[in-house]
Amino acid sequence: MSKLIWAVFFIIFFPAQSFCKEGISNEDCLKCHDDFKIQAFNNSVHSSDLCTSCHNDIQKIPHLDKPAKVDCSSCHKIESEVYNASDHGRAVKVGAPAAKCLDCHGQPHEILDARNRESPVFRLNIPQTCAKCHEDEEKMARYNLLEKKPVVTYSGTVHGKALMEKGLASSAVCTDCHGSHNLSSPINPKSKIYRLNVPNTCGKCHENVLNTYLRSIHGKAAMVGVRDAPVCTDCHGEHTIKSHKDPLSSVYSTAIAKKTCGQCHASERVISKYHLPGNRLETYFESYHGLASKMGVTTVANCVSCHGVHDILPSSDPDSAVNKNNLQRTCGKCHPNAGAELAKGSVHLSPSMGRDQAVYYVTWFYIILIVLTIGGMIAHNILDFIPKFKAHYRRYHEEAKDIRFTKNECFQHTVLTISFIILAYTGFALRYPRAWWAMPFAMWGTGFDWRGIIHRTAAVIFSASAAYHAYYLFFTKRGKEQLKALVPKWKDFFDVIKMTKYNLGIEKKKPDHARYNYVEKAEYWALVWGSVIMLITGSILTFEDFFLQYFPKWILDVARTIHYYEAVLAVLAILVWHLYFVIFDPDRYPLDFSIITGKVSKKHHGEE
Repeated sequence: MSKLIWAVFFIIFFPAQSFCKEGISNEDCLKCHDDFKIQAFNNSVHSSDLCTSCHNDIQKIPHLDKPAKVDCSSCHKIESEVYNASDHGRAVKVGAPAAKCLDCHGQPHEILDARNRESPVFRLNIPQTCAKCHEDEEKMARYNLLEKKPVVTYSGTVHGKALMEKGLASSAVCTDCHGSHNLSSPINPKSKIYRLNVPNTCGKCHENVLNTYLRSIHGKAAMVGVRDAPVCTDCHGEHTIKSHKDPLSSVYSTAIAKKTCGQCHASERVISKYHLPGNRLETYFESYHGLASKMGVTTVANCVSCHGVHDILPSSDPDSAVNKNNLQRTCGKCHPNAGAELAKGSVHLSPSMGRDQAVYYVTWFYIILIVLTIGGMIAHNILDFIPKFKAHYRRYHEEAKDIRFTKNECFQHTVLTISFIILAYTGFALRYPRAWWAMPFAMWGTGFDWRGIIHRTAAVIFSASAAYHAYYLFFTKRGKEQLKALVPKWKDFFDVIKMTKYNLGIEKKKPDHARYNYVEKAEYWALVWGSVIMLITGSILTFEDFFLQYFPKWILDVARTIHYYEAVLAVLAILVWHLYFVIFDPDRYPLDFSIITGKVSKKHHGEE
């Protein structure tokens, strides 16, 4: 009886609407919250819920205290558990700024259904929703993410273009690959982008490709945990996935061998670890197909043309496209008349005594034939050239009476010539160690840097020659005369113009020259300039430990760059300018002997 009395007492004096939250309607809340966007709330996914469904700490109205922070997990328990285990959830737990529910789903009272086009989590809007945080480099810097501008790079992919340009909601968006509430880094074995999970992630859309891949040698290896086995992203990229028809794609016809397949099949580590056949990339590029591919021909066979795309199998597998029983059909895709005998040849030709013997012996036959034939021709021509050269030299010597260069100057030129040639040869051999002309240094293989020793020795000789030449110019009577004759004058500038007019037939007379014309002066001062540059930069590179004590590393990098390009300039200048005027100039051919004999004929002396 007492319980009944107490119940009646509470009903009379404490109406339920004023005390119990179950009796608080949304209209009751709106009496105070008149600024509430009721229309936006009515359009939201929570429009049928009471305010107290989320603000469940409010027991009565009016409430004096500020409502506690809404806990979405009170209704969305499963999503909350998944989120708390994600990278975002764990970051929030430790107080790091990371995406929470409202950051992705929108304003608390305006959350829309994911199927609503205005929702931030509508498929077409997801990239821009993720971009709010992930395109902010300053905000993302603390997380050391690989992608600095993920949405920008995504927008250029085949998926991004389909979504953003064509509006195809079926195209893959961020959450399809990374997950939504369960987003985790690629080092988490449960992550959708964990290496071994990538095929299944991509397979949600590309199911047929996944099934084909899983039957391939790559798929089988990946599924048993072989970390080096390629998965989808290794070939297609991640935020760089492009159509195979796009020239910038890693699976474009002319790029696939080097950029994609070559990552593994040209890697010594991968080849040795898994006992794969070597030289596959090299032998491909030595074939007609490879050479044509290098030239940009897109219709020639590449790796996938023969081995398959997602269905790659070892050649020993009867279903493999490169199994010897299937080669006629595989090659027949491009060569319809290919016969069954085709299988008796090697695709990746690597001639040796034990393999591809016919090609091996034919190759050596021609190497020997070429050496003997061309060597014989060279020997014959040398024997023919020597007496003719001597006869020409005698005629020149008989005619040459006037002194042009002293023996001292001829000797200086000889030292300069020899040291320059050695410096150029040994210097470029360092830059291009695999070139055929650099092979002597590679063939020694003693572990001792003979190239470097020779290069530095020639540099010392070159430097000593330059120092002596400077002394000769400033401290000897003959040198002072030569220096005075080599100083550029305004006449040289006008001689260039006059000579150009003469060569074009505009003027009938060549300009008169002094002891040295503008051609020789230009070359001489270019040599002086180049020598100074090469000596300075060469000294910095030779004594780099000393210079690093006082200068930043970029000084050495600049010196190395200048040293290389100045060498290129010098060699080209010698080949194009100097050799023309001392050899190929019809007035001098086959050689201007004045730098050897020091003398010149009266006729040439008068012309000069």
